[in-house]
Amino acid sequence: MSGTELISTAEPSLAPPPSFWNSPGFRRFRRHKLAVFGATAIVLMTLACIVGPLLLPYNDTFIDIRQRFAPPFSGPHVLGTDPLGRDILARLLMAGRISLAVGFSAMVISMAIGICVGMVAGFYEGVIGATLMRFVDAMLCFPSIFLLLAISALISPSVPSIVMLIAMTSWMEVARVVEAQMRSLRTRDFAVAAVSMGSSNARIMFRELLPNAVAPIVVAATLNVAHAILAESYISFLGYGIQPPTPSWGNMLEGAQSYLTSAPWLAILPGAAITLAVTSFNFVGDGLRDALDPRLDLP
Repeated sequence: MSGTELISTAEPSLAPPPSFWNSPGFRRFRRHKLAVFGATAIVLMTLACIVGPLLLPYNDTFIDIRQRFAPPFSGPHVLGTDPLGRDILARLLMAGRISLAVGFSAMVISMAIGICVGMVAGFYEGVIGATLMRFVDAMLCFPSIFLLLAISALISPSVPSIVMLIAMTSWMEVARVVEAQMRSLRTRDFAVAAVSMGSSNARIMFRELLPNAVAPIVVAATLNVAHAILAESYISFLGYGIQPPTPSWGNMLEGAQSYLTSAPWLAILPGAAITLAVTSFNFVGDGLRDALDPRLDLP
Protein backbone atom coordinates (compact mmCIF):
# COMPACT_ATOMS: atom_id res chain seq x y z
CA MET A 1 0.00 0.00 0.00
CA SER A 2 1.46 3.31 -1.08
CA GLY A 3 1.51 6.43 0.98
CA THR A 4 1.94 6.92 4.61
CA GLU A 5 -0.43 5.87 7.28
CA LEU A 6 -1.39 8.41 9.85
CA ILE A 7 -1.38 6.89 13.26
CA SER A 8 -3.04 8.84 16.00
CA THR A 9 -0.85 9.10 19.05
CA ALA A 10 -3.30 11.07 21.13
CA GLU A 11 -4.05 9.48 24.49
CA PRO A 12 -7.66 8.76 25.29
CA SER A 13 -9.15 11.63 27.25
CA LEU A 14 -9.88 10.99 30.87
CA ALA A 15 -12.99 12.45 32.44
CA PRO A 16 -12.09 14.97 35.13
CA PRO A 17 -13.14 14.11 38.66
CA PRO A 18 -16.46 15.58 39.68
CA SER A 19 -16.25 18.99 41.32
CA PHE A 20 -17.46 19.60 44.84
CA TRP A 21 -20.73 21.07 43.60
CA ASN A 22 -21.42 17.94 41.52
CA SER A 23 -20.22 15.41 44.07
CA PRO A 24 -22.69 12.82 45.39
CA GLY A 25 -22.19 14.06 48.95
CA PHE A 26 -23.14 17.63 48.12
CA ARG A 27 -26.16 16.45 46.15
CA ARG A 28 -27.31 14.43 49.14
CA PHE A 29 -26.82 17.43 51.42
CA ARG A 30 -28.69 19.69 48.99
CA ARG A 31 -31.66 17.33 49.01
CA HIS A 32 -31.85 17.57 52.80
CA LYS A 33 -34.15 20.59 52.97
CA LEU A 34 -33.78 21.16 56.69
CA ALA A 35 -29.98 21.03 56.41
CA VAL A 36 -30.05 23.62 53.61
CA PHE A 37 -32.33 25.79 55.73
CA GLY A 38 -29.98 25.41 58.71
CA ALA A 39 -26.87 26.27 56.68
CA THR A 40 -28.58 29.33 55.20
CA ALA A 41 -29.75 30.48 58.62
CA ILE A 42 -26.25 30.07 60.11
CA VAL A 43 -24.61 32.06 57.30
CA LEU A 44 -27.18 34.86 57.50
CA MET A 45 -27.04 34.97 61.29
CA THR A 46 -23.24 35.09 61.31
CA LEU A 47 -23.13 37.87 58.72
CA ALA A 48 -25.79 39.83 60.60
CA CYS A 49 -23.86 39.58 63.88
CA ILE A 50 -20.59 40.63 62.22
CA VAL A 51 -21.83 43.44 59.96
CA GLY A 52 -25.13 44.44 61.58
CA PRO A 53 -23.77 46.40 64.58
CA LEU A 54 -21.69 48.54 62.21
CA LEU A 55 -24.78 49.63 60.30
CA LEU A 56 -27.12 50.44 63.19
CA PRO A 57 -27.55 54.03 64.42
CA TYR A 58 -27.30 52.83 68.03
CA ASN A 59 -24.70 50.65 69.70
CA ASP A 60 -25.42 48.10 72.41
CA THR A 61 -24.46 50.45 75.27
CA PHE A 62 -26.32 53.58 74.13
CA ILE A 63 -29.04 54.52 76.64
CA ASP A 64 -32.15 56.35 75.45
CA ILE A 65 -33.87 56.96 78.78
CA ARG A 66 -36.96 58.46 77.11
CA GLN A 67 -37.57 55.23 75.16
CA ARG A 68 -37.51 52.74 78.03
CA PHE A 69 -39.60 49.60 77.37
CA ALA A 70 -40.42 50.70 73.82
CA PRO A 71 -42.15 47.76 72.10
CA PRO A 72 -40.91 46.46 68.74
CA PHE A 73 -41.77 48.42 65.59
CA SER A 74 -43.07 51.39 67.54
CA GLY A 75 -40.34 53.97 66.99
CA PRO A 76 -36.71 54.43 65.99
CA HIS A 77 -35.74 51.20 67.79
CA VAL A 78 -36.79 48.41 65.42
CA LEU A 79 -37.02 45.63 68.02
CA GLY A 80 -37.75 47.89 70.98
CA THR A 81 -35.68 48.74 74.03
CA ASP A 82 -34.88 47.20 77.41
CA PRO A 83 -35.46 48.64 80.92
CA LEU A 84 -32.49 51.00 80.52
CA GLY A 85 -33.52 52.20 77.08
CA ARG A 86 -30.85 50.23 75.20
CA ASP A 87 -31.61 49.10 71.66
CA ILE A 88 -32.63 45.43 71.64
CA LEU A 89 -31.52 44.80 68.05
CA ALA A 90 -28.03 46.16 68.72
CA ARG A 91 -27.72 44.09 71.89
CA LEU A 92 -29.10 41.00 70.16
CA LEU A 93 -26.51 41.22 67.38
CA MET A 94 -23.63 41.92 69.77
CA ALA A 95 -24.82 39.05 71.97
CA GLY A 96 -24.83 36.88 68.86
CA ARG A 97 -21.16 37.72 68.30
CA ILE A 98 -20.35 36.57 71.82
CA SER A 99 -22.51 33.44 71.77
CA LEU A 100 -21.36 32.31 68.30
CA ALA A 101 -17.73 33.07 69.15
CA VAL A 102 -18.05 31.01 72.33
CA GLY A 103 -19.69 28.20 70.37
CA PHE A 104 -17.07 28.00 67.62
CA SER A 105 -14.09 28.49 69.96
CA ALA A 106 -15.28 25.86 72.42
CA MET A 107 -15.91 23.48 69.52
CA VAL A 108 -12.35 23.89 68.19
CA ILE A 109 -10.77 23.25 71.58
CA SER A 110 -13.04 20.33 72.50
CA MET A 111 -12.51 18.73 69.08
CA ALA A 112 -8.72 19.02 69.41
CA ILE A 113 -8.77 17.35 72.83
CA GLY A 114 -11.28 14.68 71.84
CA ILE A 115 -9.48 13.80 68.61
CA CYS A 116 -6.10 13.45 70.31
CA VAL A 117 -7.45 11.32 73.16
CA GLY A 118 -9.57 9.17 70.84
CA MET A 119 -6.73 8.61 68.35
CA VAL A 120 -4.27 7.50 71.02
CA ALA A 121 -6.83 5.29 72.77
CA GLY A 122 -8.04 3.66 69.55
CA PHE A 123 -4.64 3.17 67.97
CA TYR A 124 -2.69 1.78 70.90
CA GLU A 125 -5.56 -0.03 72.65
CA GLY A 126 -4.21 -2.24 75.48
CA VAL A 127 -3.46 -0.56 78.80
CA ILE A 128 -3.13 2.91 77.30
CA GLY A 129 -6.41 2.73 75.45
CA ALA A 130 -8.28 1.18 78.37
CA THR A 131 -6.96 3.77 80.82
CA LEU A 132 -7.89 6.69 78.59
CA MET A 133 -11.37 5.38 77.85
CA ARG A 134 -12.08 4.64 81.51
CA PHE A 135 -11.15 8.26 82.23
CA VAL A 136 -13.55 9.34 79.48
CA ASP A 137 -16.28 7.16 80.99
CA ALA A 138 -15.62 8.67 84.42
CA MET A 139 -15.99 12.18 82.99
CA LEU A 140 -19.22 11.20 81.28
CA CYS A 141 -20.65 10.02 84.61
CA PHE A 142 -20.94 13.62 85.79
CA PRO A 143 -24.00 15.46 84.43
CA SER A 144 -22.56 18.24 82.29
CA ILE A 145 -24.89 20.95 83.59
CA PHE A 146 -23.93 20.35 87.23
CA LEU A 147 -20.26 20.08 86.33
CA LEU A 148 -20.44 23.35 84.41
CA LEU A 149 -22.20 25.17 87.24
CA ALA A 150 -19.88 23.77 89.92
CA ILE A 151 -16.73 24.84 88.10
CA SER A 152 -18.12 28.19 86.88
CA ALA A 153 -18.97 29.13 90.46
CA LEU A 154 -15.27 28.82 91.37
CA ILE A 155 -13.73 30.83 88.53
CA SER A 156 -13.91 34.45 87.43
CA PRO A 157 -16.49 34.66 84.62
CA SER A 158 -15.15 35.93 81.29
CA VAL A 159 -15.40 34.92 77.66
CA PRO A 160 -12.08 32.95 77.61
CA SER A 161 -12.88 31.17 80.88
CA ILE A 162 -16.38 30.23 79.67
CA VAL A 163 -14.92 28.91 76.40
CA MET A 164 -12.39 26.75 78.25
CA LEU A 165 -15.02 25.58 80.72
CA ILE A 166 -17.42 24.43 78.02
CA ALA A 167 -14.60 22.82 76.01
CA MET A 168 -13.31 20.92 79.04
CA THR A 169 -16.76 19.39 79.61
CA SER A 170 -17.71 18.53 76.01
CA TRP A 171 -14.76 16.65 74.49
CA MET A 172 -15.64 13.21 75.83
CA GLU A 173 -18.26 12.33 73.19
CA VAL A 174 -15.81 13.28 70.46
CA ALA A 175 -13.15 11.04 72.01
CA ARG A 176 -15.51 8.07 71.99
CA VAL A 177 -16.45 8.62 68.34
CA VAL A 178 -12.81 8.95 67.24
CA GLU A 179 -11.70 5.97 69.35
CA ALA A 180 -14.29 3.73 67.70
CA GLN A 181 -13.20 4.92 64.25
CA MET A 182 -9.53 4.29 65.01
CA ARG A 183 -10.18 0.76 66.25
CA SER A 184 -12.13 0.03 63.07
CA LEU A 185 -9.64 1.60 60.65
CA ARG A 186 -6.38 0.32 62.12
CA THR A 187 -7.08 -3.22 60.86
CA ARG A 188 -7.88 -2.13 57.29
CA ASP A 189 -5.56 -3.08 54.44
CA PHE A 190 -4.17 0.43 53.89
CA ALA A 191 -3.23 0.74 57.57
CA VAL A 192 -1.61 -2.70 57.62
CA ALA A 193 0.29 -1.78 54.44
CA ALA A 194 1.55 1.43 56.06
CA VAL A 195 2.79 -0.55 59.07
CA SER A 196 4.58 -3.08 56.83
CA MET A 197 6.31 -0.22 54.99
CA GLY A 198 7.78 1.02 58.26
CA SER A 199 5.71 4.17 58.70
CA SER A 200 5.84 5.73 62.15
CA ASN A 201 2.84 5.56 64.45
CA ALA A 202 2.32 9.32 64.20
CA ARG A 203 2.29 9.17 60.39
CA ILE A 204 -0.16 6.28 60.39
CA MET A 205 -2.50 8.05 62.77
CA PHE A 206 -2.43 11.50 61.14
CA ARG A 207 -1.86 10.62 57.46
CA GLU A 208 -3.66 7.31 57.08
CA LEU A 209 -6.33 6.88 59.76
CA LEU A 210 -7.48 10.40 60.62
CA PRO A 211 -8.41 11.47 57.03
CA ASN A 212 -10.63 8.38 56.78
CA ALA A 213 -12.47 9.35 59.96
CA VAL A 214 -13.32 12.88 58.85
CA ALA A 215 -17.03 12.26 58.24
CA PRO A 216 -18.11 11.48 61.84
CA ILE A 217 -15.68 14.12 63.16
CA VAL A 218 -17.28 16.85 61.01
CA VAL A 219 -20.75 15.83 62.18
CA ALA A 220 -19.61 15.82 65.82
CA ALA A 221 -18.04 19.28 65.37
CA THR A 222 -21.29 20.71 64.03
CA LEU A 223 -23.30 19.31 66.93
CA ASN A 224 -20.65 20.54 69.38
CA VAL A 225 -21.21 24.14 68.28
CA ALA A 226 -24.91 23.81 69.09
CA HIS A 227 -24.09 22.25 72.45
CA ALA A 228 -21.63 25.05 73.29
CA ILE A 229 -24.11 27.81 72.42
CA LEU A 230 -26.77 26.17 74.55
CA ALA A 231 -24.32 25.61 77.43
CA GLU A 232 -23.22 29.25 77.39
CA SER A 233 -26.84 30.34 77.36
CA TYR A 234 -27.93 28.44 80.43
CA ILE A 235 -24.72 29.26 82.35
CA SER A 236 -25.28 32.96 81.65
CA PHE A 237 -29.00 32.63 82.39
CA LEU A 238 -28.16 31.31 85.85
CA GLY A 239 -25.72 34.18 86.43
CA TYR A 240 -22.41 32.28 86.21
CA GLY A 241 -21.53 33.05 82.60
CA ILE A 242 -20.96 36.22 80.58
CA GLN A 243 -21.57 39.16 82.88
CA PRO A 244 -23.35 42.43 81.97
CA PRO A 245 -22.83 44.91 80.43
CA THR A 246 -21.32 42.48 77.89
CA PRO A 247 -24.40 41.03 76.22
CA SER A 248 -25.02 37.37 75.46
CA TRP A 249 -28.24 35.63 74.61
CA GLY A 250 -28.20 33.90 77.97
CA ASN A 251 -27.79 36.98 80.16
CA MET A 252 -30.37 38.83 78.05
CA LEU A 253 -32.83 36.10 79.03
CA GLU A 254 -31.74 36.36 82.66
CA GLY A 255 -32.40 40.11 82.64
CA ALA A 256 -35.86 39.60 81.14
CA GLN A 257 -37.21 37.36 83.92
CA SER A 258 -38.86 40.21 85.79
CA TYR A 259 -40.65 41.54 82.70
CA LEU A 260 -42.22 38.43 81.19
CA THR A 261 -45.74 39.89 81.42
CA SER A 262 -45.06 43.61 80.99
CA ALA A 263 -42.40 43.38 78.24
CA PRO A 264 -42.40 39.82 76.85
CA TRP A 265 -40.27 40.75 73.82
CA LEU A 266 -37.27 41.05 76.12
CA ALA A 267 -37.35 37.26 76.56
CA ILE A 268 -38.90 36.20 73.25
CA LEU A 269 -36.22 37.73 71.01
CA PRO A 270 -33.07 36.23 72.61
CA GLY A 271 -34.94 32.96 73.17
CA ALA A 272 -35.83 32.84 69.48
CA ALA A 273 -32.20 33.56 68.54
CA ILE A 274 -30.94 30.70 70.72
CA THR A 275 -33.58 28.34 69.31
CA LEU A 276 -32.79 29.28 65.71
CA ALA A 277 -29.03 28.92 66.16
CA VAL A 278 -29.13 25.59 68.00
CA THR A 279 -31.77 24.11 65.69
CA SER A 280 -29.89 25.23 62.57
CA PHE A 281 -26.64 23.60 63.69
CA ASN A 282 -28.52 20.39 64.54
CA PHE A 283 -30.15 20.40 61.08
CA VAL A 284 -26.74 20.88 59.42
CA GLY A 285 -25.32 18.04 61.50
CA ASP A 286 -28.10 15.71 60.38
CA GLY A 287 -27.56 16.73 56.76
CA LEU A 288 -23.80 16.20 56.95
CA ARG A 289 -24.30 12.79 58.55
CA ASP A 290 -26.41 11.70 55.58
CA ALA A 291 -24.21 13.39 52.98
CA LEU A 292 -20.93 11.94 54.28
CA ASP A 293 -22.19 8.42 54.93
CA PRO A 294 -20.42 6.22 52.34
CA ARG A 295 -23.07 3.53 52.77
CA LEU A 296 -25.62 5.79 51.09
CA ASP A 297 -25.24 5.27 47.33
CA LEU A 298 -27.88 7.68 46.16
CA PRO A 299 -27.77 9.34 42.71
